Formats: sequence, C-alpha cells, structure tokens
Amino acid sequence: MTSMPAPPVEMTMGRQGHYAGAISRLAAFAADVGASWGLYTAGVALLSLASELVSGRSVMLTHHQALAIVALGVWEFIYFAYPWAVSGKTLGMALFGLQVVTAKGAPIGPRQAVVRTITLPLSIFIFGLGFLGVPFQRERRALHDFFAGTAVVYSWDARAAHLRWMARQEPLHQRVTE
Repeated sequence: MTSMPAPPVEMTMGRQGHYAGAISRLAAFAADVGASWGLYTAGVALLSLASELVSGRSVMLTHHQALAIVALGVWEFIYFAYPWAVSGKTLGMALFGLQVVTAKGAPIGPRQAVVRTITLPLSIFIFGLGFLGVPFQRERRALHDFFAGTAVVYSWDARAAHLRWMARQEPLHQRVTE
C-alpha cells in the first residue's frame, strides 16, 4: 500500500488570519440559516408540547402571526449576536473555520456583535448589494462589517490540521514498496 502524497504547503499552512472568501462565508451563512431555523422550529414545537402538557391546550404560533414574527426576530438576533459577542463565531462559522474579528484583527466585543447583527439585514434587504464588498474588496468586508468595524477571517489551526494528516500516515515499517 502506498502512502498518499502530502497536500501542498499552501493548502495546509498560513490560511489562519487571512480574510475569508465569499464562498466560505456563504456556506457558513447557509449552515447558520439552516441551524437557526431548525432550532427555532424545535423550540416552537417544545413550547407547544409543554403548553399542552401543562394546560391541556396547544399553543400554535401559526395562530399568532405577529407573535411568531417577533419571536423569530428575537431568536435570530440572539442566535447571531450572542455567539459573535462570546467567541466571534456562530455554529456555521465554526463549522467552516471562520471568525469575526475587529478590522484590526482583535476579538470583537458585545457592542460590535450587536451592531453587526442589527445591520446584517441591511446587507440582505438591499437586494444583496451589501455583500458586494466580499468578492470585490481586498478586506472582503460586507456592509454590516463596515458598520460594525469587523472583518471575517479564517480561524482554523492549519498547522494542527497538517500534524493530524501526518499522524494518519502509516508507520514506515508497514509501508510496502512497489
């Protein structure tokens, strides 16, 4: 059995801290939308079940559209703002190795997380024009990044990934030469 060749150094080293690209950011955002909607739906179902168990009546948010919209807005705000304030990453961002930092590269604080969360819909609702900076600007910042003074960078530890790849290699005495 022959061993796999090592991946190019450019793929395994040096991406940490570089500005995240449009595809990575879009994939992380798509994962976040799926996760937040799934968690919201599960929360609403659990609330309905708990209400039925306690009071004998089911509470359906579909019968209270205004309440459902407010609850969804609050949930989405919490889903994005809290993880950004605490770690600079949402679930989707962690999955794709991204992190929100200040424009100078420092960890963001709660104020920046709140501003970024509040202004994120602006980037979306102006026909997506708020995202034009991501593929075309050097720092790859969207409109909500400019408002909050933030940037999105790659945050995975590429050196650790390289070391894990090396650890998967078979010991020298088990390799068979052809």
